[in-house]
Amino acid sequence: MTPKSEAPADMTVEEFEQIARTAPETVRLEHLNGKIEGKPVPDGKHDEIIMWLLEQCLQHCPDLRLYPERGLKVEKYRRGRARPDGVLAPRRHFLTSGDWAEPDGVLMVAEVTSHDWDSHQWDRVEKAKGYAAAGIPVYLLIDRQAGGFVVYAEPDDGGYRSVTARAFGAPIELPEPVGRTLESEELKELAG
Repeated sequence: MTPKSEAPADMTVEEFEQIARTAPETVRLEHLNGKIEGKPVPDGKHDEIIMWLLEQCLQHCPDLRLYPERGLKVEKYRRGRARPDGVLAPRRHFLTSGDWAEPDGVLMVAEVTSHDWDSHQWDRVEKAKGYAAAGIPVYLLIDRQAGGFVVYAEPDDGGYRSVTARAFGAPIELPEPVGRTLESEELKELAG
């Protein structure tokens, strides 16, 4: 993974989107806080965690869907674009959306940390600010390095007012509008 680069001050969102559209399939780009970041290709454990979350959402939230790698506009945070590992929204919510959808109606985003050098800054800081500024009600961070998860809730423009961290094995209490509790015992094995 190469370090992220500062986007030129005159780079427009349209220029970023053109770059993202023409990038090879093995590269997934995001644009937050004036920086372009290439998301690493997920490893097997990352994929298994996302599949675990997808299964949990289908079981506990049958009226909702977890959309993997759905591009979202996070306009209020410096005209950003993000590709969360999972986006929880009503079924068929993105049926008419293009590559980058508005975050309206999104109930939760989820990220699984990778083992790259800037995971702390990107997943724990930049994305939390971007998702909060976009008004996304819940941000679930599954933190493999810390051996736990963080649930961010109650967004405002500067971040989330409620931040709850727990170790894997503790119940994941997802506040409204998700309003479900997931068991995280299996994450001990999947993230290890």
